[in-house]
Amino acid sequence: MSQYGMKSAAARGLWRCGGCGLLNRVPQPERALACPRCGAPLHARKPSGVQRCWAFLIAAMLCYLPANLLPIMITSSFRGTQRDTIMSGVIYLWSSGSWPLALVVFIASVVVPLLKILALLLLLVTVQLRSTWAPRQRTRLYRVVEVIGPWSMLDIFVVALMVALVHWQSLANVQAGPGAVAFGAVVVLTMLAAINFDPRLIWDPVEDNNE
Repeated sequence: MSQYGMKSAAARGLWRCGGCGLLNRVPQPERALACPRCGAPLHARKPSGVQRCWAFLIAAMLCYLPANLLPIMITSSFRGTQRDTIMSGVIYLWSSGSWPLALVVFIASVVVPLLKILALLLLLVTVQLRSTWAPRQRTRLYRVVEVIGPWSMLDIFVVALMVALVHWQSLANVQAGPGAVAFGAVVVLTMLAAINFDPRLIWDPVEDNNE
């Protein structure tokens, strides 16, 4: 019995299916099981979830700097070639008076990915240290990371829209730069890291300390 007044599902012999979410009672002794509803393999915790989460997160961290330093959009016109990074685009939008759009791009493209990386780092480190600190708050933090993940793609959508608009008007030739590829990789890798993280690991030390 934990300090929160209840046992976990695992302590009651219940495993949640990762495919359809069905709660299954696990017979003893434990053996290879499959969900009776969808047929997916059943596991008490995601197999190698922490290791995979670390791998995706480290890859995302390696892509974060080039995503912000390399040009995200390359514009060629009769006046020459212009290479814009995320920050140069934010500065241009701000100086041209479109400060609401500049704020949206800055938050979605710079702040949100960085906060996601830092949040996942915090979750992984505390889980591996088997910390019992603020389990509810850390679980909520994980849910927030899950929800905001796809919104980081907003900047890529803006680039795609500008490319289509410029091509339609035949004013210039616009191409996505290497920064766009790196930024897309950051978004996808952080989403994969969040998917592979098992928030139930946050509560395991809490229950172990209160048995």
